[in-house]
Amino acid sequence: MKQDMIVILDLGSHENTVLARAIRALGVYSEIYPHDITVEELKKLSNVKGIIINGGPCNIVDGVAIDVNPSIYEAGIPVMAAGHDKATCAVKLPQFTDDIEAIKAAVKPFVFETCKAEANWNMTNFVNDQIELVRRQVGDRKVLLALSGGVDSSVVAALLLKAIGNNLVCVHVNHGLMRKGESEDVVEMFGNQLKANLIYVDVTDRFLTKLEGVEDPEQKRKIIGGEFIRVFEEEARKLDGIDFLGQGTIYPDIVESGTKTAKMVKSHHNVGGLPEDLQFELVEPLRQLFKDEVRACGLELGLPYEMVYRQPFPGPGLGVRCLGAITRDRLEAVRESDAILREEFQLAGLDKKVWQYFTVVPDFKSVGVRDNARSFEWPVIIRAVNTIDAMTATIEQVEWPVLMKITDRILKEVKHVNRVCYDMSPKPNATIEWE
Repeated sequence: MKQDMIVILDLGSHENTVLARAIRALGVYSEIYPHDITVEELKKLSNVKGIIINGGPCNIVDGVAIDVNPSIYEAGIPVMAAGHDKATCAVKLPQFTDDIEAIKAAVKPFVFETCKAEANWNMTNFVNDQIELVRRQVGDRKVLLALSGGVDSSVVAALLLKAIGNNLVCVHVNHGLMRKGESEDVVEMFGNQLKANLIYVDVTDRFLTKLEGVEDPEQKRKIIGGEFIRVFEEEARKLDGIDFLGQGTIYPDIVESGTKTAKMVKSHHNVGGLPEDLQFELVEPLRQLFKDEVRACGLELGLPYEMVYRQPFPGPGLGVRCLGAITRDRLEAVRESDAILREEFQLAGLDKKVWQYFTVVPDFKSVGVRDNARSFEWPVIIRAVNTIDAMTATIEQVEWPVLMKITDRILKEVKHVNRVCYDMSPKPNATIEWE
């Protein structure tokens, strides 16, 4: 079913994603496009009912003020302005707020009365559309899927299984940067229960050797992303007819990796880390979804609640939680402390309340006392945040007894650690991950 769409033109705003989510929450699909889209490109999009020009502080590029193509105003499509004074529609958005309900109320008349858009954006339609699009793109050829076992790749796997069945080949790469027991869980769930075509590859030593001595977070991400692709290419050469690479790219990955009017926050392994000589065509059916929508999609596809609401896990894995140059002892400290945190959050009932929680171990030591003697060991930092779309995040106020129990266990059970800290920084100014 063709869904009506409201197009947001990015004219330097920081709040495009919040606006898009508000429109989708009204039941109307919305996508963000660059400010310089042409009328011809706009008319190639399906069912565009209205345009919102979203201006903001980043509307100066290379010292020049930018604007949309003038012909946009003559395209015969209703135009609304937010933070911009040119529009054929007299309705203006109020000063920006991150209150979704307030934004919904502000744009609702434009969306439904001016644009006559239909509220036909829902997960049933999305899934059906994506299955059709994947079948059209792939045909009877095969897709190789990078299956980490995280929420995004799991939902992609379920969608692709519905779309192309046995033509999906899942590859789980154990790069030595997985959480405790993660690879074993992936093999059990997808190989044994869902009966997917699953290839398991253990390349721990290969990844850790490549990462040896690398301190820069962006370089680490690019090495991990590039090496992932190399592993998939090697596995694909062992198979017949692999032309596509499936990925769990979602919309925040695209936004944070930078646009024409937005600076890059960090590159994502499935956006900024892909090699230029990539041998596959990409299949990314979730690339326009926010995280909450990905979970809704997973439930629509019939995945169990426990899988859909499991802890988010970055593509580079513990590689971006073992800060600085990765060493095996600190990597093990991250893995073990993270396992303790997850166990204790589950016992305290926080696993269903807190969106994401994990530990990081930085590449510096502090003085402490162990066995009545001076110690010089690593600190462990706990992070626990709540968010809807991963674009902003608040800190979970964990009760002191829970934090003290976690601290006690980490100090007693994790080797080479003598200090535990709690990260109190929201996003922004911090990001959710440390690297």
